[in-house]
Amino acid sequence: MAMQFYLDFERPVAELERKIQELMEFSNDTINLKSEVAKLEKKVEKMREDIFSNLTRWQTAQVARHINRPFTMDYINLIFTDFIELHGDRNYADDKAIVAGMARLDGEPVMVLGHQKGRDTKEKVFRNFGMPNPEGYRKALRLMNMAERFRLPIITFVDTPGAYPGIGAEERGQAEAIARNLREMSRLTVPIIVVVTGEGGSGGALAIAVGDRILMLQYSIYSVISPEGCAAILWSDGTKGEQAAEALKLTARDIKGLEVIDEIVPEPVGGAHRDHESMAKSLHEALSRNLKELKKLSPENLIEERYQKFRKMSRFVE
Repeated sequence: MAMQFYLDFERPVAELERKIQELMEFSNDTINLKSEVAKLEKKVEKMREDIFSNLTRWQTAQVARHINRPFTMDYINLIFTDFIELHGDRNYADDKAIVAGMARLDGEPVMVLGHQKGRDTKEKVFRNFGMPNPEGYRKALRLMNMAERFRLPIITFVDTPGAYPGIGAEERGQAEAIARNLREMSRLTVPIIVVVTGEGGSGGALAIAVGDRILMLQYSIYSVISPEGCAAILWSDGTKGEQAAEALKLTARDIKGLEVIDEIVPEPVGGAHRDHESMAKSLHEALSRNLKELKKLSPENLIEERYQKFRKMSRFVE
């Protein structure tokens, strides 16, 4: 696990944990401070529970972007077996912002793919900060079509601030690649489970998020635009992200209320970044359960239910 990184609102917890560390270092056979440490640990746990049960939408966005949060490859390694990564869109290049390949879930072959971010500067640049170019979406589509041919269920992990908006990406058909994925995913006759694990940003997220079941981790976000991008457009001030986050209603609870997603997967106290193994265990259970249910449906029923699901995603207020 990477070095612990604390968000601003976690400072009281950080200070107490520092004190615990100091006491533990000071404790020895002569001076036994175990009872003091135990008291403080209990206090830290209670404080963390209080903080994380009352997060604002902006704070939730910060947790969703936490540098130590598990990424797609972490979940692949912790949940699946026999993963074989497949590369390239057979047209232009291999986009490192999307990882994809065949694996087994509880022994059953599946196609798994998702956005991949980086932790240090070198890896962030290598993964283009989790922002795919069109070739990333075309790679994803190529492998989803392969899954269709071999009758493999598809599991996707969504974690991107958005599709890469560079000139090259636009020249190579970014909008077309996203739109094609939306159309083709809606027509696939195999089960598709989508998990928003961190940031679900705009069309960049949607391009691998048309599914029969859409799950969101408790502290992930899903939105048409990032809070900063929204603030820049509405108020010409990207620093008003906090205000924009409230207006966007981008938390898992908000999105579940709007019936855009099917299930919220609980995170460990303090967020997924504190305990990758525990988070993966909860997600593994949710994936297995949903896949079992979807496998009972015929291809025709899958497509029809998927169609109806997305048709219902709207609200008209007069």
